[in-house]
Amino acid sequence: MSLQAITLPPAHNQPAKGLIVLLHGWGANFQDLPPIAECMNLSEYQLVFPDAPFPHPYNPTGKMWYAFPESYRFLGTPEFSDRPDLSTSRQLLLDFVREQAEQAGVPLSQTILGGFSQGGAMTLDVGMRLPLAGLMILSGYLHAPLQPQSAHVAPTLLIHGRQDAVVPLSSAHQVRDSLRSLGVPLQYQEYAMGHEIQPVVLSQIQTFVKEILVG
Repeated sequence: MSLQAITLPPAHNQPAKGLIVLLHGWGANFQDLPPIAECMNLSEYQLVFPDAPFPHPYNPTGKMWYAFPESYRFLGTPEFSDRPDLSTSRQLLLDFVREQAEQAGVPLSQTILGGFSQGGAMTLDVGMRLPLAGLMILSGYLHAPLQPQSAHVAPTLLIHGRQDAVVPLSSAHQVRDSLRSLGVPLQYQEYAMGHEIQPVVLSQIQTFVKEILVG
């Protein structure tokens, strides 16, 4: 099994100054996030949007990184990380990010991984296992408590809506507090929005990328 993806190369066939991998949420697919690239001035970078490996149970065109247990609360618990579907997606993404960086001729130290909702949780899970330039978690949550001995400290952008009715704001607070306890350089921001990506978020993503991927 391997991940399919949409790739947007740098403009004018120039070498990529960095690599940005963005993960969609539960029930969406790899066509969900590419439109945001048109709203940000990131044409010097290679953007990659992988498709989650598992079909969604309710949306015939949707995908998921793993299934949710009944009454899931979006608060990290140790046993959750051992789910077979999550373990499969984790390994696929680890391999995928390494392969994409190699193919783009970009080191992992010039690679940013980001994601929305379930994709944000996968970003935390996978991104702290790789020596990446930065992480972007949009409306995300933790799968399980972070392990200091295995966590790579990369600058992280964490954004959440105060009116999020899907992933509660308390989940973002758990992520924020966990990252700060590990000494992760963190930019944390709450906005008056729901479970969504508003234009102000795109502006902050653009600023974060250009601060991290210098060159």
